[in-house]
Amino acid sequence: MSRIRDLREDRDLRQIDVANATGIDQKTLSNYETGKTNPDSFAIVALARFFNVSTDYLLGESDISIKSTHDVLKHLEKIEKEINSIKKALV
Repeated sequence: MSRIRDLREDRDLRQIDVANATGIDQKTLSNYETGKTNPDSFAIVALARFFNVSTDYLLGESDISIKSTHDVLKHLEKIEKEINSIKKALV
């Protein structure tokens, strides 16, 4: 599951950091990242919560990492502010 590795590396974390935070053994986490084994439902939920992404994103079923409607709205508000800032700069 390369998404686990990608999420971990994007946050500059070591496997041991994620293992300690989630309760998943570091070797098990390594096996998930290399595709040797697949995470069970406990691990999927724990990793999704830790990385603050949806389980669908973690499993590769979605390319949208945002977890909830509330998070989507916050993200859209941020984009709207950026657009408005750009518009003001152009005027």
